[in-house]
Amino acid sequence: MSQPAKPAPQPAGRASAKKELSEHFKQYKHVWVFIEQERGHVHPVSWELMGSGRRLADKLGVQLAAVVIGPKGEATQAAVAESFCYGADLAYICADDVLTDYRNESYTKALTDLVNTYKPEILLLGATTLGRDLAGAVATTLLTGLTADCTELEVDADNSLAATRPTFGGSLLCTIYTLNFRPQMATVRPRVMSMPDRVEKPVGRVIEFPLGLVEADIVTKILAFVPDRDKATSNLAYADIVVAGGLGLNSPENFQLVRQLASVLGAEYGCSRPLVQKGWVSADRQIGQTGKTIRPKLYIAAGISGAIQHRVGVDGSDLIVAINTDKNAPIFDFAHLALVTDAIRLLPALTEAFRKRLSPHTRDRIAS
Repeated sequence: MSQPAKPAPQPAGRASAKKELSEHFKQYKHVWVFIEQERGHVHPVSWELMGSGRRLADKLGVQLAAVVIGPKGEATQAAVAESFCYGADLAYICADDVLTDYRNESYTKALTDLVNTYKPEILLLGATTLGRDLAGAVATTLLTGLTADCTELEVDADNSLAATRPTFGGSLLCTIYTLNFRPQMATVRPRVMSMPDRVEKPVGRVIEFPLGLVEADIVTKILAFVPDRDKATSNLAYADIVVAGGLGLNSPENFQLVRQLASVLGAEYGCSRPLVQKGWVSADRQIGQTGKTIRPKLYIAAGISGAIQHRVGVDGSDLIVAINTDKNAPIFDFAHLALVTDAIRLLPALTEAFRKRLSPHTRDRIAS
């Protein structure tokens, strides 16, 4: 007597997890980008995300909305107006003097209430200190998923957000889906996405939203404000020229060769993760998955092997010049120019050659 055939096993992963969205979540439409601002200064990552958001919205056939939260006044209104120049179809604004400085409680309430009222299907934030804090709190409050530090955003055949990020210490890239919940949230680090072109446009549709919170309701208080731009830290993410060193330099004394070349070129200097771990260089100079993402016009990597963790942070560079004694170093797989030689010998020669050839006026022309 024959046995009934066993059903074929279902493949693990996304296909088996996909199910019909509830009627409640089917109401969620459109792509939102949180416009991060501090004391009148919009973080450039917000405009980078507007470019990505525009592409996603066009594929989904929905609108792109900017979300501006901040104090009443010209600066907040200017951020709203600027969002239309970077592709917004409409803007939501929550303006209240209670929102003058970022506090998790007040900003989480503002953004959560906006989401619950207007129901976006995708919500993007910058993976900055502020953005990471806010995104985690909002996702927790909304009981939805959040993919952090994404390197790529796409929409799949089912119109679900496919958010790709490094995992397992940067050795793999994985794509994560928020299948049965809305909104689908993701954060992206500065300089991962390219800056879209700014096109002068008039202010479009603006929806004002009340905060419904007073100062007495907020537990935390602002005692002082120290902007990052006043601190003596690196500006790696937005530098036009970056020179970096790795373990191939052999000693912290040899890292001075990187600093010297950077100085002559009017560049920023950085390093790979092992140098920070060894204490040779401060953490604010680290480039890679767990450090800064850069998109310079010129990147010179000296003695850096170029593992996937580092590649994630430099892939957007216009020109990558790699110097390494190992002709099989991974960095040569993605560098535009490869120099198989000892960086300790080459860097002083490069520095002297540039010093002779470049005046400050010439360096300005290169940077521009």
